[in-house]
Amino acid sequence: MSAVTERIVALGAGRMGRGIAIAFAYAGHEVTLLDFKAREAAACEKLLAEAKEDIRASLSGLADLGVMTGADADRVLGRIAFAGEARAGDVLGRATLVFEGVPETLDAKRDAFGRVCALAPADAILASTTSTILVTDLAGMVAHPERLLNAHWLNPAYVIPLVEISAHAGTDPAVVARLRGLLESIGKVPVVCGPAPGYIVPRLQALIMNEAARMVEEGVATPDEIDKATRYGLGLRFASIGVLEFIDYGGNDVIYHASGYLAGAVSAERYALPGIVDGFMREGRNGLREGAGFFEYGGRDVAAYRKDVLARTLAMLGHFGLSRPPA
Repeated sequence: MSAVTERIVALGAGRMGRGIAIAFAYAGHEVTLLDFKAREAAACEKLLAEAKEDIRASLSGLADLGVMTGADADRVLGRIAFAGEARAGDVLGRATLVFEGVPETLDAKRDAFGRVCALAPADAILASTTSTILVTDLAGMVAHPERLLNAHWLNPAYVIPLVEISAHAGTDPAVVARLRGLLESIGKVPVVCGPAPGYIVPRLQALIMNEAARMVEEGVATPDEIDKATRYGLGLRFASIGVLEFIDYGGNDVIYHASGYLAGAVSAERYALPGIVDGFMREGRNGLREGAGFFEYGGRDVAAYRKDVLARTLAMLGHFGLSRPPA
């Protein structure tokens, strides 16, 4: 648990706000789901009631799968408060951490942050959850930009552990460290990246999804076969070993030659070789077997490392029920 007693607000009662509320409540935190849009009282009550029932259904689904009991689900739900815009002053006035999840437009963000800054304490951390607007474009919207960063969660937020944190040049490093520590304390796996379009995961997965769609379009394979290849090949592999770790493990020459072949056979633009790989080849940084690539391997017990990679992969085979004894 965090050393600070956090008063957490999920701003916006949509899918992301609900998922974040569950994630923190599951870990024992009190959290408020705040509908920040001005509505008639009846409309606000209806939306919040729907949000509560949706969260209850999500928790019941976890209970049905044996993740927790029904009593646990009730206890988690009890940690989530639901509030409408009329109570924003009271809710935000006590907040130490606000996750902004309003619609993905600059106007909506500007309006939300303007109102949040007028109501929340000056030292409250403001974490946008945007997936399409860079934190550098949001910094000018807040009164204390040193408290602003972006925390990009992957849906469903209460299940997927990864959270991508990106800061702008003026973000206080202590704010990044505090948010990272809090996320780790609730079982998340935060990674820090620069304020670049697509962050890490969306940028990688967009390429994969587009290429999979093209293969269907070109008649390379059926959707079922492509998805099977993704789950039991690509997905299993990269659940066991990181992408750059995998390049080093097999050798940079593999991606070097594969890119050259696919650039000529499929698309020179889509399979153009990154300059960093070309540079590694010229410098002799060919990965694990040369002692350096994207990572440094000097002094590492290579045999033990290879055994660890194999153990990780075998664990994933067991997860999929594909591990078998010899005939």
